[in-house]
Amino acid sequence: MLDIKEIQKYLPHRYPFLLVDRILEIEEGKRVVGIKNVTMNEDYFIGHFPGHPIMPGVLIIEAMAQTAALLALYSVHEGERSSIIYFTGIDKAKFRRPVVPGDQIRFELDVLKQRRNLWRFSGNAFVEKNLVAEAEIQAMIGV
Repeated sequence: MLDIKEIQKYLPHRYPFLLVDRILEIEEGKRVVGIKNVTMNEDYFIGHFPGHPIMPGVLIIEAMAQTAALLALYSVHEGERSSIIYFTGIDKAKFRRPVVPGDQIRFELDVLKQRRNLWRFSGNAFVEKNLVAEAEIQAMIGV
């Protein structure tokens, strides 16, 4: 539904910190599904871990937060879409399985609550059908 060029219209992140490659589904104010293709070319694999590359959990959560940010910015009035969205909190984060080069992570996030510029999401990250991470994420659209 949104390719990388569309994503860049919403998010200020750029290489090497843009961690969402495509949005597959987006339902304004409700739900989003996005993907991240994990390749051996990612800078963090140089040191995490040599000979046994694993995507850092904090980057999985960051990618989940970026996917959530896309939903929030997509859902607001067009004039607010150029605003920055700030990641303000995380709860109930759990990591279930390692993510390695060659994996494609699918992020599924649902809005739990939205009030003015504050958003709360429930998110899950999957590789194929396997749950690899989950968290509740909070964000605020800056003014």
